[in-house]
Amino acid sequence: MTVEQHCKGATVKNDPSNVPVFILCGGLGTRLKEETEVRPKPMVPVGDHPILWHIMRTYAHYGFNRFVLCLGYKGEAIKGYFLNYASMNSDFTVELKTNNVTVHSIDHEQNWEVTLAYTGELTMTGARVARAAERYLGDAEQFAVTYGDGLTNANLREAFLFHLSHGKIGTVLGTNPPSRFGQVIVDGSEVSRFEEKPEFSEEWINGGYFFFRRSFLPYLSSDESCVLERTPLVTLAADRQMAMFKHSGFWACMDTQRDLEQLNQAWASGQAPWAVWREK
Repeated sequence: MTVEQHCKGATVKNDPSNVPVFILCGGLGTRLKEETEVRPKPMVPVGDHPILWHIMRTYAHYGFNRFVLCLGYKGEAIKGYFLNYASMNSDFTVELKTNNVTVHSIDHEQNWEVTLAYTGELTMTGARVARAAERYLGDAEQFAVTYGDGLTNANLREAFLFHLSHGKIGTVLGTNPPSRFGQVIVDGSEVSRFEEKPEFSEEWINGGYFFFRRSFLPYLSSDESCVLERTPLVTLAADRQMAMFKHSGFWACMDTQRDLEQLNQAWASGQAPWAVWREK
């Protein structure tokens, strides 16, 4: 039985369109300082759009269209982007005397509900989720969490259905990207072979895309120092309440200028692996 078949009886509350996606957008982005001195990291452009847009397009492709953006550092730039989204993507008329704006048509495909939630300037990741969820989770039984700098071509609907199927509180996307460095295999002091940037098929890392049941909330704290990846996730794993959805395809995190350049090159080539919405 497939995961899809197993979950056919899921209630409407478990439909992706009813699952809020909390995106962490408030960090300082110090490792990409060339870009983040003037804007928050999620607003750094890949092609003609901020990386945040690419992340949201990927979720939307799989039916997720409710977003809660957890803002902090330079959050006003993200607010301005979405406040002006319609006018920047459509024809419009401005009556200068009254400042009335008439948008003639909506010339974009995005049917998103975007909540912009200020969660503190220096707040850590776990506290950002806790503060935003307290206000905007509503009665949702499931929610998603991700960062504002990671791209993947993982099937997020399949990941969500997998999450529903196993009954644990949390699911993390596990990825095994190839190493950036060649590996030297030694026998004692003798080099037996070189492996150029090997793929570690059985070594999994946190891919930064999560699904949680609302019963995860007690693991979080709204205290500014609460880091998602420390006590909350460590405790969840110790309680044997975390599962992994394994993904061997594309995954990338925009940590450095080199990462940004590679993502822009992929987008310019028309072969960006994460652009699943372009697939026929």
